[in-house]
Formats: sequence, structure tokens, C-alpha cells
Amino acid sequence: MHAPVLVLKDSLTRESGSKVHHANIQASKAVADIIRTTLGPRSMLKMLLDAAGGIVVTNDGNAILRELDIGHPAAKSMIELSRTQDEEVGDGTTSVIVLAGELLHVAEAFINKKYHPTVICRAYNKALEDSIAVLDKIAMSIDVNDRATMLGLVKSCIGTKFTSQFGNLIADLALDATTMVGVDLGQGLRDVDIKKYIKVEKVPGGQLEDSKVLKGVLINKDIVAPGKMRRKITNPRIILLDCPLEYKKGENQTNAELVKEEDWGVLLKMEEEYIEGLCMQILKFKPDLVITEKGLSDLACHYLSKAGVSAIRRLRKTDNNRVAKACGAVVVNRPEELQESDIGTGAGLFEVKKIGDEFFAFIVDCKDPKACTVLLRGASKDLLNEVERNLQDAMSVARNIIKNPKLVPGGGATELTVSATLKQNSSSIEGVEKWPYEAAAVAFEAIPCTLAQNRGVNVIRTMTALQGKHANGENAWIGIDGNTGAITDMKERKIWDAYNVKAQTFKTAIEAACMLLRIDDIVSGIKKKQAPGAGPTPKKPQVEEEGDADNEQMIPE
Repeated sequence: MHAPVLVLKDSLTRESGSKVHHANIQASKAVADIIRTTLGPRSMLKMLLDAAGGIVVTNDGNAILRELDIGHPAAKSMIELSRTQDEEVGDGTTSVIVLAGELLHVAEAFINKKYHPTVICRAYNKALEDSIAVLDKIAMSIDVNDRATMLGLVKSCIGTKFTSQFGNLIADLALDATTMVGVDLGQGLRDVDIKKYIKVEKVPGGQLEDSKVLKGVLINKDIVAPGKMRRKITNPRIILLDCPLEYKKGENQTNAELVKEEDWGVLLKMEEEYIEGLCMQILKFKPDLVITEKGLSDLACHYLSKAGVSAIRRLRKTDNNRVAKACGAVVVNRPEELQESDIGTGAGLFEVKKIGDEFFAFIVDCKDPKACTVLLRGASKDLLNEVERNLQDAMSVARNIIKNPKLVPGGGATELTVSATLKQNSSSIEGVEKWPYEAAAVAFEAIPCTLAQNRGVNVIRTMTALQGKHANGENAWIGIDGNTGAITDMKERKIWDAYNVKAQTFKTAIEAACMLLRIDDIVSGIKKKQAPGAGPTPKKPQVEEEGDADNEQMIPE
């Protein structure tokens, strides 16, 4: 007689096999369908209600998916793709989801025919290698210093966005900002840190045409004592501090026992002398403007204003770093350590202006600034938020080109060339991998197909004509003009994409599709919520014979 085996049934729920594959593919297709209509110029916009009850109107793939509250794990990982794409290259957030959704959709037929997911993934990875080789072949190098070409490229990349109706404005702002903060790394390489050194300041009011890139920094602060301190200084000497200009308070509660009455006066005098000492150390360098990240006491304010020095307090650390980069100053931790070399003399003008209801401090006209501020004006907050999203994309595209100055054709031409080349290559592949490889080639056509759909032209005729033009891997620059729906040469229309963006889109989409295909089990450890009032019913451990236990699907540890 076999010894009985104890199997404990707990709150783990499990789905496995092809059921999971189908569920994952359906969830991914659902996510792709949500944002499919936002691909291309003049595409649909989505209106989103966020958790706080605010409204977001946008056609930016990442901004839409960010607001979605989805429970399915596969759909969540699809949304993560869009976020990764946005952080890495800043553009192609919609394309990557549409492409990944299509790759999973074509894989479904093979899952139904009992193909092993690993075989499909192998074919997809081979297709990825070949598609990157095609990109390298059709890519065209450009001169980063040729402003007209750069402008055309940034314009074509943000032509699909809401702000494309304002002409060159956003492309100009993005190019000016990124070229200003670019740093030479040597060997002809340049690095542009958009997040750290470009600040976008949105000020409602005025017209969008009033937006501009400042050769310096804009801070949403006023000086400490408006009546006594100067609000306009030309060629200011700027000192940046990271310490409070007030008497140090004890860490915890501090008790001081005073024996004589005069000691109280001595104590106050010591505090005053300490602050006076700090101010004198600063004033030794004859500054015109002192900015600190911490507090600034009334007494320190008195000493500084008496010496004709303007002061700003409680500035954000990130803003302080930007000011340092713009005017060539060094942020100092202790006034005792100040040196002449720490003082910023690169700024041409310090001025405090009132815009709307708020005061803004401008530190502008800097010599060779390595940080800048983009001032955006516009009618409403919603409009400004959308313009900011588009500007971030435009700046990312400009950064990608500066880092890797190579172009590929836009308007679905690249995808069609890749698709045609993969179809040709598929004949030389042996074994079962041939079919998924060919299916991957077909999946790439999802991008031009979606562009044609969103433009409202006859999809079948357009796609057939395009496939005919690309049949033997020639005419790499023939694609769809998203504005008119006509089949044209992308070089003539100046519809381009950055090489980095396309390569990242293909890599992210194919790797994500492979990852989702290789999932064959979803094991959830979340306890199902009971109906209110229903008490917990403890389950007795079940004793089963060993024979029964063998047939049972064991829960993986």
C-alpha cells in the first residue's frame, strides 16, 4: 500500500498552456487597438479623465497608456513598452505598441497549429537581426550643423502631433534648446541632457507664438525684499549657496541655562554676530546677486540689502544647478570656502518681471550657457500641457540625431522595405522557422497599413500599390504621405525618421512579443475578496492517494 500524499490547496490560482497564450495575445491586441487610431498626422485625439478628475487631450501613445488602469498582466507589460520607448528615444511610442500587437496577432495562428513558442521566438529574433541590417543599409547620414535639414527632420517627426499646425515653432524651440545645452565628448560625439539642463516653464496667457528659448534660466521666484533690493542688474556677479543664511537651530530641542540677566543679551548678540560674519564673508567678493537653496533670515536680508545685493531664497536644487550651468558659477556649501572662481559672471542680465499674477526672475543673455529654459505661453493649461509633451518629443528627436546623425525614410517606407527584404530572405530559411519568419515580415506592414487606415484612403489598393513598388527591395523611399494619403517619395516630401527611433522600436517590439509568447503559466497569489459578512471558512487539508496525486497538476514552487 502506497503512503498517502498530502496536497494543500491554498489561494494560488493557475492558468496554463495555450489558454494563457491566447489571453496574453488578446490583451496585447486590445492595448494596441486603443492607440492604433492615434498613429500618423491628422490622427484622432483621445480625451482622458485622470484620477483627480482632470482632463487630458492628446494623441501621444505614452501619455494615453500612462493614464489607463488595466488589470491584465500582459497588457501592463505592453504599457511598460511605451514608457521604455519614451524614456529611451522619446518618439515612436505608438508604433512600438502597434508593431508588438501585430507580431503577437500573427503568432496566434502558429500557437493554434501547436508550434512551440521557442520556435516562433527564434524566427522573430532572426527577423530582428535582418531588419536592423536593412536599416543600416538604407540609412542616410546627415550633417548636424545643417540647420535646414535638422529642422525638416524634427518637423517630420512631430508632424504627427497636435502642434504640427503651428508650423516651425516647436521644431525651432527644440533645436535651439538642444544645440545650446549640447556638450562635446570628443571624437565628434556630443551629449545632450534634456532632463537636467532644459527646463520647460509653462505660463498661461499670451499666444503660443510668444514662446521662446531663453539664453539662460527662468525661476518662478521674487527677490526677498522687493522694496530694498534691485530688480534689474546688468552683468551681475552671482553667488550660489547650498546653506542657510540664518542662525543654526539645534537638531533636537535645545535648553540653555542663563545665570545672569545680561547673558540673554550676550546670547542674542552671538546670534547676530554669527549672521553678520556669514554676510561679511559673502560681501567680501562684491556680489550683485546671492541665491541660496535654504532659508535667509531678516537680519541677513538687512545686511545684504544695505550693501546693495539682491537675494533669492529657497530655490530648488535642480534650478540652482541649472543657474550654475548657465552663468558659470559653482554651488558652494559653506560661505567660508568661497573663492573668486566660484562666482558666476557669465550672465548678461538679471531681471524680475511680473507675468500674469506671478513674479519670475530671469537670468539671461548668458555667454555660452550650458542650461536653458523654454518659456511656453498659451491660452489654457490643457493646451500648454500638450505643447510641452510635443516639445519633449521634439527635443528627444533632436538629441537622437545629434548623438547618431543617421536618417531612415518615414511614412511606413522603412517598414515596407524591411518587410519586402524579409519575405525574400524567407525562401533561404530551412525548417519550421520559415513560416513564423515570413509572418514577422507581414507584421511589419501593420505600420503603413494603419497610416493608410487613419488617413481614410482605400487600404487594400494603397497597400497593394506600395507592396508592388517595394516588391524586390527597391524604391526604399516610397511611402505614404500621412497628410494626403498619396504614395510619394519620402525624400522629396522630407518625411524622415531618426535611425535610433526606428531601431529601438523594432528591438523593443520584437523582444516584448517574444517575452509574452514564452509565458505559459499565470500563477496568481492574490486572495479573492469574499462577499462582505461572509466569514472565512478554513479548508481541511485533503488527503489523497499517491495515484491520484500523480494525475494532479502540481503548483510550481
